[in-house]
Amino acid sequence: MDTAVHLLAADAPSQLLPARELMAFTLASHIILVPMGVALPLITLVMHYLGLRRNDATALLLARRWSAVMAVQFAIGVVTGTVLSFEFGLLWPGLMGRWGDVFGIGFGIEAWAFFLEAVLIAIYLYGWRRLKPRTHFLLGLPLPAVALLGTFGILAANSWMNTPRGFTLDAQGNPVDVNVWKALFTPMLGPQYWHFVVAMLMTAGFVVAGVYAVGWLRGRRDRYHRLGFTVPFTLAAVATPVQLVLGDSIARSVFQKQPVKFAAIEIVWETDSHVPEYLFGRLHPDGSVSGGIKIPQLDSILAGFSPDTVVTGLSSVPASDRPNATQATIAHWAFDIMVGIGSVLILLVLWYGVVWLRHRRLPRSPWFYRSAACAGVGSVIAVECGWITTEVSRQPWIVYQNMRVAEAVTSTRSSTLWIMFALVIVVYVCVFGAFLMVLLRMRDRWRETDGSAAEGPGEAPEAVTPYGPRPPVPAGDPRPPHDGGPSSTGTGGT
Repeated sequence: MDTAVHLLAADAPSQLLPARELMAFTLASHIILVPMGVALPLITLVMHYLGLRRNDATALLLARRWSAVMAVQFAIGVVTGTVLSFEFGLLWPGLMGRWGDVFGIGFGIEAWAFFLEAVLIAIYLYGWRRLKPRTHFLLGLPLPAVALLGTFGILAANSWMNTPRGFTLDAQGNPVDVNVWKALFTPMLGPQYWHFVVAMLMTAGFVVAGVYAVGWLRGRRDRYHRLGFTVPFTLAAVATPVQLVLGDSIARSVFQKQPVKFAAIEIVWETDSHVPEYLFGRLHPDGSVSGGIKIPQLDSILAGFSPDTVVTGLSSVPASDRPNATQATIAHWAFDIMVGIGSVLILLVLWYGVVWLRHRRLPRSPWFYRSAACAGVGSVIAVECGWITTEVSRQPWIVYQNMRVAEAVTSTRSSTLWIMFALVIVVYVCVFGAFLMVLLRMRDRWRETDGSAAEGPGEAPEAVTPYGPRPPVPAGDPRPPHDGGPSSTGTGGT
């Protein structure tokens, strides 16, 4: 409770804490689904392409099954995304009322992309067995582009909140003369967008590969599991060193364009050169830092390639215009956790690359697959930490240097907001519980299908291709024929 008090200014409205907690919970829940929504279409289509090019039944079967997961995930994302959309208006009417005309175009783009993605996913699911293979694949090609378009809309809005542009203020402080293009393409959009997109590809790749890594550890070492692991893991492995460069780029962009935010992330109190880097550690209200590992001069070197680089400190602005010590510590820890996970993933990718280059095979060590199984979870944690870093270090501003969070919050009583928060938790537990049950049911059905196929004369599980004839139904079996993917009606594979 003491931490919660320190997160708020002394004169902050009582409804600010529950509004923040509710928004943080729903955003943290929704962002678990985002990597799969953004990157799983691309991973699926890569597998689909390999299947068509090589006439590979295993690859086609994996692509179809992943498309079923993609559809279920999208349906859950509709629920969590809709809740977030309502919360912007319900919890932050000051933001939407004053600034909606400036940055609302980003949400409009995301809404149209969301609609198009729903149509394209439906067509892609329906196309299995009903369309010619080449036609079906070509109709799926727009899916990754539409997913990136939706990401662009959201990141354009968030980047604008970090570096607002494209307007002038009248005498009452309201935005006028809105320039939509400047509001969309703000200074932070490029670094933030590409950093986020590559993070989504990494996370989705490691999550999908982790499923098959667990299968490998449990003795399922057929070609189905090898291919299911190799394709997504390779895509994530290629993206990981790219992310290292993009992460460095966005950190420098924050240093140049949001110096106080950078100071919060690095818990820098006094403006100075030769600033040390702290790995973890805690910032106190008097500017002192306790705990952590201090590396002399490294922060200045990282910021400007020289120990003489001057880094702006938190004390350079009034206390009302900067994150407090608790908020800065939270942002700093989130940033360090994100960077730490990224560093471990780099080592895992190097392990994979060295073995492949030297022996042209996958690693055989169980520890590699244990690490790969954990990589998906670690990537999701890194994504969560990235958003915590972005949002908490911007405090107290909801629109950087233009509107404080306390000015945007709703006037609804705090007790009502706490009740809403409790109801949302209950609903989300049910929604994510149902999501997990559906995935487990799909998994069990696919294993049952593979087992039935493997019992046939000379037939492997992967021989059941989404473009081939349907397997015969045994006499007396009441179930409709299926191949472990979506059913004949084009709905899910459950």
